[in-house]
Amino acid sequence: MGHPDNIYSLVADIGGTNTRVALADGQRIVSGTIRRYRNTAFAGLESVLTRYIADEGGVDPIAACVAVAGPVRDGRATMTNLDWTIDKDTLARATKAETVAILNDLQAQGYALGHIDDANIRCILPGPTGDAKATKLVVGIGTGFNAAPVYDLEHGRIVTPSESGHANLPIRNELELRLCQFVSTAHGFPAVEDVLSGRGLERVYAFLGQEAGDPRECAAKDIMAACADGSDQRAAAAAQLFTRILGTVCGNLSLIQLPFGGVYLAGGVARAFAPHLNHFGFAEAFRDKGRFAGFMGNFAVHVIEDDYAALTGSAAHLAGLS
Repeated sequence: MGHPDNIYSLVADIGGTNTRVALADGQRIVSGTIRRYRNTAFAGLESVLTRYIADEGGVDPIAACVAVAGPVRDGRATMTNLDWTIDKDTLARATKAETVAILNDLQAQGYALGHIDDANIRCILPGPTGDAKATKLVVGIGTGFNAAPVYDLEHGRIVTPSESGHANLPIRNELELRLCQFVSTAHGFPAVEDVLSGRGLERVYAFLGQEAGDPRECAAKDIMAACADGSDQRAAAAAQLFTRILGTVCGNLSLIQLPFGGVYLAGGVARAFAPHLNHFGFAEAFRDKGRFAGFMGNFAVHVIEDDYAALTGSAAHLAGLS
């Protein structure tokens, strides 16, 4: 397979478990070029991109952008759940691209808004139709947790980075206090990500087992499967507790950022939970803000069901640089 030189951009989405790589023509991902690599099989990003370029017939991209599950500062990214450090020099060396950029993964999701097929956006909570340029909020729930506001300004879009998953987990009742204490015992600090992530769902399940005097473990994918087929009441209870905490956290973030343009949940766990969110009480927890309960109706909530949205967002960011 051959590609013309200096025409396409290379974009990558580096998660805690897998890295997805593709070629883009402007804001459009080139059909058939998306490849997925297991991170544990590689020493670092450079070896992943070298492999991808070889797999795509030695393609020579004109630009490259990677979305990273971790903080980015001064062109250097440190992975939160992976022992990789990524900088622009490494990216330029691996791709030989003339223009390179590094984004936080939630920034990439934010840049993707408006470029995702409507069929891949699931509405969870409807809200009033407002200004298309109103502030939006993307919330990522997958291997980790994070959130980022999206601002459409006169001179273009800005998506500010954050590390929201490492803020303290909110507590509303005695059960959630005990959950925080359970998480703290295991991990030293009750952070949002310790519960609202794939591994977090497994911890909630384990916590409920301890509460019942019947401790046992269950993988996140099996918990979700049991929710779908009704085979494990504890799985349903874990998913409900997870969902209500997610609603509380998303409601808190919405009051901080005022996303009148909508809240967009992204990531593998968000997609898995999408059919169950309303059934398990997301809306009630999201709007449980006392005298501001009615005000919470200003914020629509959606789930991004496009697994490759971060690739599209990276391409859109590069297109905006040109």
